[in-house]
Amino acid sequence: MAGSVPGAAGAWGAVDVPVPALVRPPRLVPGDRIGIVAPSGPVPRERLDAGLDILRSWDLDPVVAPHVLDEHPSGYLAGADRNRADDLQQAWCDPTLAAVLCARGGYGVQRMADLLDWSAMRAAAPKVFIGYSDITALHEAFATRLGVVTLHGPMAAAVTFLKDGPTQDHLRRTLFAPEDTRELTSPTARTLVPGRAAGVTVGGCVSLLAADLGTAYARPSAAGGILVLEDIGEEPYRLDRILTQLLRSGWLDGVAGIVLGSWEECGPYEDLRPLFLDRLGGLGVPIVEEFGFGHCPSTLTVPLGIPAVLDATAATLTLGVPALA
Repeated sequence: MAGSVPGAAGAWGAVDVPVPALVRPPRLVPGDRIGIVAPSGPVPRERLDAGLDILRSWDLDPVVAPHVLDEHPSGYLAGADRNRADDLQQAWCDPTLAAVLCARGGYGVQRMADLLDWSAMRAAAPKVFIGYSDITALHEAFATRLGVVTLHGPMAAAVTFLKDGPTQDHLRRTLFAPEDTRELTSPTARTLVPGRAAGVTVGGCVSLLAADLGTAYARPSAAGGILVLEDIGEEPYRLDRILTQLLRSGWLDGVAGIVLGSWEECGPYEDLRPLFLDRLGGLGVPIVEEFGFGHCPSTLTVPLGIPAVLDATAATLTLGVPALA
């Protein structure tokens, strides 16, 4: 940690919020060029086209990487590992692009992460990077290898982005006017464990965080973090196993607070709530649930690597600084 933001809790009074060593990329301005990449699963052309139209309506100029629409014999990858890695690296290192937006998640990031030239990417100017789901592995790598704040947010060909106005609006405001999106909450958000905590936002898709343990890109622990967690398609016993692995490995030791997002296709939430209390309640930290980010019909954009205050009692997450510079 590189210092603190005095009084970042605003109406709650003066609270020192740790400031991360991560760099905040510049915000976007009308006319910016934005790279579109597909690091994971295959991308349906019609959904991509619809997403590009939305971006153009924001006065952005989307530039689709060469292999975004490639198909792999596996059926679950957007082309060859080498090509997906090249697309991402070239977009990140292109000085004419102000941001890199993933087209979709799925599976495949961990296959291509070791093919990236991280030295070349560190030498490039930081820019906005956006995605979620399987992209969690890149959020972690960008934090540990590049030291850059990233956005856990909707992707260009994701159905939620294409169909939900509030999802589009929150991402757009985060990109262009991040000072207007410093307090995060949602209509569904509620207290699981009351309390208030300060830390730096980390996390994403919980199964990817567990799968990252022991790799070159995993942070040693979530200590000092406001940990945001969500997932899709994991049965309760598998979520139990994933959370138990994070607990047994010590990765959750010292976490400051937890924000639980969506759990689509993971079973009835009334079955999950006791699981979260059982596995996470013993940490003795504030926890807010159903916060409205991740794989849900309407999703917030959540910056990762930003100092924040979690008020689980009020079900709010307040960023100490705007997500983008």
